[in-house]
Amino acid sequence: MSLPDWIVLIATLTGIIAYGLYRGKTSKNLDGYFLSNRSMPWYLVLLSIMGTQASAITFLSAPGQAYSDGMRFVQYYFGLPLAMIVISIFFVPIFHRLKVFTAYEFLEERFDKKTRTFTSFLFLLQRGLSTGISIYAPAIILSSLLGWNIYWTNIFMGGLLIIYTVSGGAKAVAYTQQLQLLIIFSGMFIAAYMMVHLLPDGVGFIDALKVSGKLGRLNVITTGMGKNGFDWTDRYNIWSGIIGGFFLALSYFGADQSQVGRYLTAKNISESRIGLLMNGLVKVPMQFSILLIGALVFTFYQFNPSPVFFNQAVSGKIVETQAHDKLLGIERTYEQQSGRQAEMVRAFVKEPDNQQLVDEIRVNQQVLDQTRKEYKSTLKKALPSEDVNDTNYIFLRFVVDHLPQGLIGLLIAVIFLAAWGSIAAALNSLASSTMCDIHQQYSKSPETPLQEYRLSKWYTLGWGIFCIIVAQFANNMGSLIEAVNVLGSLFYGVILGIFLLAFFFKRIGGNATFWSAIITELLVILLFWKSSIGFLWLNAIGAIILVIVAWLIHATIYLAGRSGK
Repeated sequence: MSLPDWIVLIATLTGIIAYGLYRGKTSKNLDGYFLSNRSMPWYLVLLSIMGTQASAITFLSAPGQAYSDGMRFVQYYFGLPLAMIVISIFFVPIFHRLKVFTAYEFLEERFDKKTRTFTSFLFLLQRGLSTGISIYAPAIILSSLLGWNIYWTNIFMGGLLIIYTVSGGAKAVAYTQQLQLLIIFSGMFIAAYMMVHLLPDGVGFIDALKVSGKLGRLNVITTGMGKNGFDWTDRYNIWSGIIGGFFLALSYFGADQSQVGRYLTAKNISESRIGLLMNGLVKVPMQFSILLIGALVFTFYQFNPSPVFFNQAVSGKIVETQAHDKLLGIERTYEQQSGRQAEMVRAFVKEPDNQQLVDEIRVNQQVLDQTRKEYKSTLKKALPSEDVNDTNYIFLRFVVDHLPQGLIGLLIAVIFLAAWGSIAAALNSLASSTMCDIHQQYSKSPETPLQEYRLSKWYTLGWGIFCIIVAQFANNMGSLIEAVNVLGSLFYGVILGIFLLAFFFKRIGGNATFWSAIITELLVILLFWKSSIGFLWLNAIGAIILVIVAWLIHATIYLAGRSGK
């Protein structure tokens, strides 16, 4: 990067840390540290919800996902608006009425302590692992750009973030997320504008959409139907999005403390509801826009030479391998194919109704895709310990190679800020659940409010260190945005099922719920391990199976009790 880029990047990140420390002053007790004294207006709740959900993975990996697979990933969010309505009606009033610090406090009142502990354990496990992956996402930026060791980069990234998260708690998180999102959306808008601006003369935004559409990158709606009927292994289609996405969003926003903690900071029920409902309205268009940027990157490279492999940190190591000459040969072949593609696409802009030309462009794109696969396969054999999935580097490579000085620093700062927003909220929620659901329940010596406040800071620091350790093992996970959602889907269905029992099945008690949760979690993991079913379905399957198993256990206990009389 150039000196102006470094100035923009360092100034932005330093400003955010200083602002978080300044706005993080609050009362020194759990209510102030974890819930900002329940004083936030709806618009800050909205921004905090969005900032928590939209991590660096969203802005780093999603454009690459659209570049590689089209925009059908947006269907993943189609169930979210409906989930916001359900949570606003059923979840929010109970959480506010009970004045809970975490969502899992309600489970002890409804069931028993062991059910609360087990549910919070599932949350801590999956959120701790997911947050570690979220730290790794921006770390690969510095590692790739500067050639830094990825392990030291993870420590550097996590260490900067921990400073204001530990110091300021939920209030610092909320106010910094407000400023972060303003910078993030500005930066992404500028990036989209520059993509169109850098297209050849005479090629505009509509032309770019026509090109990406003809090559399958605007596949916003897919049915999941194949030659043999519905494909249950298809990860993203309208049905998995609406049904599986609904269950996932219901669990994430209704039972994941990283989100519940955001709207518990609101002044009252109405402010929480407005924040959630507004999130339901803006999330799908926001994600659509981010994926559209990926489609525009794809179009840009239809007119301009594109790398056969986007992660320079890995491809730069081929000089050390015996496959060096073969890989260079594949690169030259790809350059020739890419040049031919550019000529045909330019001709298409002038003759958009030429179907023969469209068919030739599609065939050549398939050849390009196959050449990229051949390069990756050869590279993996030559460097077996390296990650050859370059989806996470596509947008970053465009930014570094083609945007002007200063703007590169801003876009990299955007990815850092997105990471910090979601990770800070996650660390705050991990500490709150550890403190309230584990420590307070099993500690034999009661602490004063000030002692609890100080101990909560230590828990925040401890989880920060844990997540940095997880980040050290996050390599070779492919598309990070998929990895995080797959991980969440292993646990969210079970967590949601427990809350569904709590809200809607009043006769089922703690024992039936606890044992059904353990059984169902094992079944979900087994299903994921032994089958190829799309991960979004695991959320619905986990919730439904848990309810059925709990009902069967409850009925067995009831009948056994009746027969014993």
